[in-house]
Amino acid sequence: MMKRHMARELAVQSLFQMELSDLSAQEAIEFAVEGKEYDTFVTRLVEGVEANKPEIDQKLRAALVNWSFERLGNIERTILRLAVYELLFEAKIPVRVTINEAIELTKAFADEEATKIVNGVLGKVAQEVEQNGLKENPQSN
Repeated sequence: MMKRHMARELAVQSLFQMELSDLSAQEAIEFAVEGKEYDTFVTRLVEGVEANKPEIDQKLRAALVNWSFERLGNIERTILRLAVYELLFEAKIPVRVTINEAIELTKAFADEEATKIVNGVLGKVAQEVEQNGLKENPQSN
């Protein structure tokens, strides 16, 4: 079984590819995994982000302070979308784990400034989720 961190990394790569091309979720995943086996968690994340993108983006826009959604780099936006999907729809994944994973992914794919932005935005979204009990459609892990 694939480690969750690697699955998230593949999900980010797949979602990023979809952002820059007209690939379907499955095509983007296959491109990212390069013929290797992968966990169904990758598919669930990619398809979940894609299916819920309007709601995810709305949460991101509301959490951004002194920064426009359009100003985010593609990789930062992709990582934030993945993390917000987890915060909203993956009830069994602890909030702390989601935020830590997003920060690690940002460190791997972006710069220090991006890490600060991702941490701040996710802190706001997580606070809203925890205060308002917004987690929906719990998924089995």
